[in-house]
Amino acid sequence: MSRTERATAAGSAGERRARTDYTGGVYGSMLATSVIVGAGTLGSFPRAELVALLVLTGVVFWLAHVHAQVFGARLTRRTPDRRVLLHVCRDEWPIVQAALPPAAAVAVSPLLGLDVEGALWFALSVAVAGQVGWSAAAARRAGASWGLVGVTAVVNLVLGLLILSFKLFLKH
Repeated sequence: MSRTERATAAGSAGERRARTDYTGGVYGSMLATSVIVGAGTLGSFPRAELVALLVLTGVVFWLAHVHAQVFGARLTRRTPDRRVLLHVCRDEWPIVQAALPPAAAVAVSPLLGLDVEGALWFALSVAVAGQVGWSAAAARRAGASWGLVGVTAVVNLVLGLLILSFKLFLKH
């Protein structure tokens, strides 16, 4: 297979992935949930600090994934060019996108009259809902049946609730 044919095949696979793979969104939501649980066990903190921690952690993990993908392309003897880099950046962007709704939940929590503990639970709920939503969207866009969409949503809900249980366990 020539370099052009490999690039075309990789582009087609990448386009299919961009249309159907929200793995980064599921991963980013779980990451956000973990950040909130970890921050919540440390006691009281300014909300702006948690918003920044959520967004910055999402960005750092996004950069790490981009680096790993580009480095992996280099290891397979494909020369990563600007097009490949931009494609990988776009493919991994759901990691950052998934951190934004929980961060927004923390930011607006004072407007809802929530104290710090309420803000944490609100952000955790948003993160878990995001995780379930990303997984269901991924399954549906990949052509899964509604039954399989339901299964993936339930599995991701259970995983999210497992992380939430860590918050309860670590607090007591």
